[in-house]
Amino acid sequence: MTARVGELTLELDRVLPAAPPVVFRAFSAPDALAKWWGPEGFVIPSLEFQPRVGETYRIEMQPPEGDAFYLTGEFKQVDPPAGLAYTFAWEDPDPDDVETVVELSFRARGDSTEVVLTQRCFKTEGRRELHRNGWMDSLEKLERFLSRP
Repeated sequence: MTARVGELTLELDRVLPAAPPVVFRAFSAPDALAKWWGPEGFVIPSLEFQPRVGETYRIEMQPPEGDAFYLTGEFKQVDPPAGLAYTFAWEDPDPDDVETVVELSFRARGDSTEVVLTQRCFKTEGRRELHRNGWMDSLEKLERFLSRP
């Protein structure tokens, strides 16, 4: 899945303090995902999440203030512990939201894992930045989760 010229694409790279199988599990096991997913202050009251190519998922996200909302998509690639790809869409989307594709790769870096995240194609720069901020918060929470004894 390669980007075309002019696409609004989000790319992030982060090294996390765990081996690729542990990081892959954090992104793919519902019990682990529910402990760190979402921006700071958000919780995950419920999720339907079984990573298999062609299967759909649904994550309920509860912000610190306001009503819960849902994220849905379909798994496009499940390659433990090397990578994961899925579509990403909000239920009841904002007019500037479109379905995007998230691609994650997990590469061993000694005792750590380099996570490379690519999400494309956003409709507006504002929505891309909203997702960038959400992913940055989420990856901070994931690092804290993985650093616990």
